[in-house]
Order: sequence, then structure tokens, then C-alpha cells
Amino acid sequence: MKSFKTLKGSCGCGKVKYQIKDKPLITQVCHCKDCKKSTGSSFVIHTMVFEDDFSVDGNVSSTELPTGSGKGMRAYFCVICGVYVYCQYNISSGKGGRIAIRTATLENPITPDAHIFVKDKDPWIDIVNKNICHDEMYDRDKTWSEQSLKRLKEKMN
Repeated sequence: MKSFKTLKGSCGCGKVKYQIKDKPLITQVCHCKDCKKSTGSSFVIHTMVFEDDFSVDGNVSSTELPTGSGKGMRAYFCVICGVYVYCQYNISSGKGGRIAIRTATLENPITPDAHIFVKDKDPWIDIVNKNICHDEMYDRDKTWSEQSLKRLKEKMN
């Protein structure tokens, strides 16, 4: 197995720093209306990691925001600069709990593996690789890498 170099990131002012100690599961761009509203932009890019592979240092606060699924998410942001750094979907953690990192807060952002809710994307955005586009949410078993699926299965057991 290859060694993994820890990923690091921070908020805008640098008072909140985080580390990811194992390879991310997937990086996805979401074009849904809820993500657009929460970012004030055309999309959000999230990198999914296991909760126990993520550590954060600094003062964060959180708020609950709606999602297209209706289950909601808890968004965490720096109390100084307000930059939204990560979130937890479905508000619950436990076996296989995952964190969604705002990819642009990483020191070295990751190229997306998928675009979701493309049916809601802004018309002026042209996605070059149509093979990674999904009108709504993707089927995880068909989209995630074999390695990520294996790791998820191991965590869930």
C-alpha cells in the first residue's frame, strides 16, 4: 500500500487549521440549489473523508442548513473570518461517519471526481468531462473508486 501524505487546510484568516490523515473518498462538485444558496456561488466542491481521519484546531461554530434530500447538514465555520470549512451531512455520526471538506480550503485543492445535480447548473458553466456528470445524485457503487467503496464497507462493519 502506498504511503499517504497528510492533507492540510485552513480558513481564510488561518485561525482554523485542519488535517486529513488518510486518502479522501471522493471529491464532488454540487450544482444543487441549496449549495448555490449556501455558498452564494454557482456550486460547491466537497472532498469527503472519514470523520476519524479528520482533525481540526481552532474555534468553529456551526449552523444547520437544508439539503436537497431533506435530511439537512451541519456547516462548520471559523468564528473569526466566517469561512465555512467543512460540514456533516445527515447530522449524525458513528460508524462510517463522514466529513465534507470545502475543497478550496485545502492547501492543494483536489480535482473533482464527479459533478452532481448538473440539471441545476448555471447555463454559462461548461463542464468539459461529461463522463463525470450526474443530473442528480450519483449511484455510489458506480461512481466511487473500488478502494473508497472497500474502505467504506470496512468502516461500516
